[in-house]
Amino acid sequence: MKKFHNNKNKYVTQIVLKVEDLERSLEFYKDIMGFKILKETEEEATLSTDGVNPLVILKEPKDIRRKIEKRTGLYHFALLLPSRSQLGLFLKNIQEKDHPIIGGSNHGVSEAIYLQDPDDNGIEVYSDVDSSKWEWRNNKVEMTTNPLDYNDLLAEAENDTWEGMPKDTIIGHIHLHVGDLSKSREFYMDGLGFDLVQEMGNSALFLSSGGYHHHIAINTWNGVGAEPLPENSAGMEYYSIQFPNEKSRNDAIDRLKELEYPVMKEGDHLYTKDPSENLIKLVI
Repeated sequence: MKKFHNNKNKYVTQIVLKVEDLERSLEFYKDIMGFKILKETEEEATLSTDGVNPLVILKEPKDIRRKIEKRTGLYHFALLLPSRSQLGLFLKNIQEKDHPIIGGSNHGVSEAIYLQDPDDNGIEVYSDVDSSKWEWRNNKVEMTTNPLDYNDLLAEAENDTWEGMPKDTIIGHIHLHVGDLSKSREFYMDGLGFDLVQEMGNSALFLSSGGYHHHIAINTWNGVGAEPLPENSAGMEYYSIQFPNEKSRNDAIDRLKELEYPVMKEGDHLYTKDPSENLIKLVI
């Protein structure tokens, strides 16, 4: 499963979310999503699936306000499970707890379940179809949006018991709302160096490293020219992109600067912002 999420590629490793009510969010991420708490204070909690590596960090700023609709920012972050049977177990867990889902899809390259956290941050939970079965035409991967076979998926987990999010779960990809697809394409492809692997008309692009179906997707479905969320809004604070090595990161930084995109240093950490002000931590 980590064939496309290793030190040969660029990929998303972590997301930081601002929430209105930390206690409410922790109840969701522990009881419904099955995360473990690594660290917790009154204002912040770090969540993991393996008890070691942080995947999701929740923060409750003092001046937090409800998330505004039709802005740029997070569409969803996607948790990649190690197997189809684990996806079936997750669905079984959701059904047993009578928690609502937005829907499910068979994308040809993957099967996915969609839901939202208490602050309307979108979450996709998915498992990949074996990459040998993906279809490529002219360097574009074929992705579909067909109904998910819930009964067949549940049959995979019929005799098993949900014991929380599997320890091998990772962030498989992230999907973002942006205000300008052309500028965002320049930033993510010419700047950060991702490859275009699929596009949906003039409204969405799917980008990857190393031949994955996508590590990052961007869309203008909240409107061309959509404004960013205010600093004190619930929603994504930033997400992290892992680079293969220091040279790869430095090359990306040089390209970003040449294209006149910001690169900021805070202590030992480096950040950039895409044209829609989505903040990204650049790590190695």
